[in-house]
This record gives sequence, C-alpha cells and structure tokens, in this order.
Amino acid sequence: MNQISKAFANILFFIYATIPLESIAAKTKSIATKKIIIEQQVTDSDIIRHFNTTPILLKSRQAIVIDFDTGIILLEKKPFEKMLPSSMTKMMTSYIIQEKIKKAEISYDSQFPVSEKAWRIGGSKTFVSLGDKVRVEDLLRGIIIQSGNDACIVAAEGLYGSEELFVNEMNAKAQELGMKNTNFMNSSGWPEENHYSTAYDLALLGIALIKDHPDFYSLYSEKTFTFGKDQKGRPITQGNRNTLLYKEIGCDGIKTGHTEDGGFGIAASFIDNGKRYIMVINGLSSMKERSSEAEILLNWVKHNFINKKLFAKGDIVEKEAKVLFGMKEAIPLILKEDVMILIPRLNQNNVNIKLEYASPIKAPIKEGDLVGKMVINIDNKIHETTIIAGESVEEIGVFSKIMHSVKLWLFGK
Repeated sequence: MNQISKAFANILFFIYATIPLESIAAKTKSIATKKIIIEQQVTDSDIIRHFNTTPILLKSRQAIVIDFDTGIILLEKKPFEKMLPSSMTKMMTSYIIQEKIKKAEISYDSQFPVSEKAWRIGGSKTFVSLGDKVRVEDLLRGIIIQSGNDACIVAAEGLYGSEELFVNEMNAKAQELGMKNTNFMNSSGWPEENHYSTAYDLALLGIALIKDHPDFYSLYSEKTFTFGKDQKGRPITQGNRNTLLYKEIGCDGIKTGHTEDGGFGIAASFIDNGKRYIMVINGLSSMKERSSEAEILLNWVKHNFINKKLFAKGDIVEKEAKVLFGMKEAIPLILKEDVMILIPRLNQNNVNIKLEYASPIKAPIKEGDLVGKMVINIDNKIHETTIIAGESVEEIGVFSKIMHSVKLWLFGK
C-alpha cells in the first residue's frame, strides 16, 4: 500500500472511530422519516373524491365542494366534524334579515338603534355609533361586506329585542334547513363555548342563501362599503374580506371567517362554464393560505368536471311514439328543457340514457303534454328530465275505436 493509500485509510478510520454509530443511525432514520412523510402526503385518507377524479392535497382541517344544482358532493374532508364557524356564522344572520325583508316584515329603510352591547363588541366592525339608528340596508352591507360584529347585534336586537332571542331563531332556521350538527350561541361568530357548525352544514346554508333569496345575492360580491366616520370625521371605507372576489376566477360570494382557535375559513360560491359550485374550507393558518387553498380546489373542480350539454330544449328523443285511439298513429316526443349534466372529464363517454313513458300514449294528446321522463345515469348518479308530446292528436270516434279494438284483438296491432 503506497503512502497516499495509507493516509486515506487512516482518515477513514479516524472518521469511523470518532463519529458515534448512533449519529449515523439517526441520520438514516431522518431520511427514512422524510420519505414516509412524503409518501403520506401523496394520499390523504381524510379526503373522499368523486369517482374518476384526480388526487388532491389540502391543508384545510375540513373541506367540502358541492354541485349547487344537484347537491352532489364532489369532494369532502371531515365534512361532518364539528368546527368553529367564526364569521361564516353571519350567513345565517343575513339569511334571517333577508327573509324578514322578503316577507315585508321590515324594509331596507327600517331603522334599528345601536345599543351599548353592540357598540362595545370587539373584532371586525361596521363602526356604528352608540345611540344612533341605522338603516337595515346599511346593517346588511355591514354584515356581509365588512363582517361587522356590531352590525349583527344591532340587527339581532332590532328584530327580536335581544341577541339571545335572535339566536333562538337562528338555531330553529338551521334545523329547518337540515343543518343537524350546528348550534349558534351568538349572531356574529364571536368565540363562545358551544358555538359550532360543520363544513357540510355551512354548505347547505350557502345553497339556501342563494336559492331562497336570489334578489339579495349580489350584495355578497360587492367589494367595498363606506359607513361611519373616523376620529377626524372622515368616512370609513372597508373592503370585502373575501379576496377571491378580486380575482377573475368566477367567485361571487359568500363569506369568510377567522378566529384564533378556528383558523381561517371561507364559504364560497363560484361559477365555471355556467355551473355553480359551493365550497367550504376551514382551519387554515392565514388569509394567504385560505386564498391559495380555495384556488387549488377551484382549479381541481375545473380540471375534473365538465358541464356538458347533452340535449337542447325541443330536441326529439323519440321520433314515433305509438298513439292509442288517435287520429295519428304516432307522434314525436321532445325535451321540455335543456339537459346540462355535470360529468367527470375522465368519464365523459360512460353515460347511460333511457326513456320512460307509457306506450302506446292514449289520445287525445295536446302538444306540450307531459308524457314521461328521460333518465340519465352517470356513475350511478341518476338525473331526470321531462319529455313532452311534440304534436297534438285528436281522439278518434266511437265506431273507429271499436274497429281499432277488433283489429288489435285479431291481429295484435
């Protein structure tokens, strides 16, 4: 062995002798641990996805995405786990206010006084002034756009005399809407023991908010609202906390939320290719993470689903449907409306369609009469749409009916 080789061997021996084996094992273990963590991150067992969709990783503690029209859940992560709804609570507060306006029990111009309780509440504010009277329209914008805790209490006390009585109505309405795992303790989402909801329940509330009160929904996409004055007498303008509204991604509402324990969350509604989706995520660490997570989910929906127009209103689905006792032997059957179906992009060709109607169709028949339905099966999800008569058919006379019946008896046709 030459001198260089001996020197190299001595160095290796020195390293081996002076570095504990435990240290080497620890490094090896660290590498193995990292590998395991990476493998675990590739598949999140808490996420349940619609059939034929791509995997996705989420930082949210809870999440859900629902097809607005059908109620079909496209993705979920612990959707029924109790969580702090934070200011997403305000969706129910605004829902009740809108319902009162819709029933003409109050109007936009109704005014409610500001109590000391409302004036003193902390957190996000509309900056109502103690002793002032505030219009319902301003309160509603303050709740929806500015997330004003003070505006919530003013509205609650104005409608029911106390926030406690208003909360009773909130919980009654929650049960009526099917929010079985929700209990409200206040009107704003202020942290309080036994105040909880779930991602699924808040999604139901978001759907109801849009379906039941469509005339008010544009408020949720307004980006700013000016109300109150600062110490120098200048008007206070606040921006909507829903940062998704400022991006061209199809979002038009609904409500953000944040508390120390609950983290950052959002109940959002967005439209892609004419199709509306409802998303709820919660438990994020920051506004930035909340926004990023929402966009990740939104893009996941866009990449995995297509809102496909299978048929148009008036399309003929049966050219010659047999008619009994009619002046015509057959008529065409057509669709009453467009048929738009949400289909996984990876499964566009796996669509089964069948017509269901009583044949032959007994005359008299008027054009447009309901005669049956089209049943569309996609991944065992059933969609139904109405089929109607494409033409009118008059009934034949009594003698013709007799002759027709004899013909049927003799020849079976």
